Amino acid sequence: MATATKPAPLNVWQRIGRDGVPVATMLLGALVLWYLGAIWMNAAGAIERVLPTDTPWTWQQLVAATMDMQRPVVPTPHQVAFDFWNSLVDWPLDSPRNLLFHVAVTAESTLWGFVLGTALGLALAVLIVHSRTLDKALLPWIVASQTVPVLAIAPIVLVILGSLGFSGVAPKAVIAMYLCFFPVTVAMVQGLRSPQRIETEMMHTYAANWWQSLWLLRLPASLPFLFPALRVGIAAGLVGAMVAELPTGAVAGLGARLLTGSYYGNTVQIWSALVMSALLGLTLTMAVAGIERLVLSRRGGQR
Repeated sequence: MATATKPAPLNVWQRIGRDGVPVATMLLGALVLWYLGAIWMNAAGAIERVLPTDTPWTWQQLVAATMDMQRPVVPTPHQVAFDFWNSLVDWPLDSPRNLLFHVAVTAESTLWGFVLGTALGLALAVLIVHSRTLDKALLPWIVASQTVPVLAIAPIVLVILGSLGFSGVAPKAVIAMYLCFFPVTVAMVQGLRSPQRIETEMMHTYAANWWQSLWLLRLPASLPFLFPALRVGIAAGLVGAMVAELPTGAVAGLGARLLTGSYYGNTVQIWSALVMSALLGLTLTMAVAGIERLVLSRRGGQR
């Protein structure tokens, strides 16, 4: 009887080809659509401000004019790339013209908000799971809190904290915490309730108190629920930190960079700040994913 042979493991280049080709294809398609959108959106401005009005012009001249406009409606990818690169290499790290300077400011608020939001979410989840009264009293209000737009609540929070003497990182961290705690709370409530009945009864058999049951059974069982929520939470915290920078008139941070670009009509600066914020969000999310793989591998999980 013939036995099935196990396929040979893929080498590094084969894995890169398998995983990288779809990503590269999507990236190439996005760039093509971006260029086409830039040509379409910038055409009217190019005809009005760049191309000659007294002589005829060709479509090639129109396309070329839309590619390097000073204040385009939609900047082209190479314009954004040049502005992005120039901000990194032409200015020192402590200069407000360097994007990394703004990344450091926004990342600090994001990480503080993430830590505070995670702690608040864990505490609320533990209270909800161990108290039916708090379950009925807190959970509906936690859900309802997320129906309030962060753009509406950010100025209120900033004014209140400012009147109490809090300024700088603290108000922005609170706004980031507001968006971070919700996914952690909801996921941890589900995770802490995930142990089967036979497992909880076994803890009662060993006369374990609620703290021992939480630490030895419920928290380990909730880790697969926690880390996906943390990835969502840190991305939401980044959005909250950037939004909190807008009503304060901050001079530092990616939100302030977006506001400055909008004020002066510098769309290229706006887009380069957006690209940097996307890279920052990706970096923070990958860091959480790395911690997830480390923790779950140590406790015997597979990722």
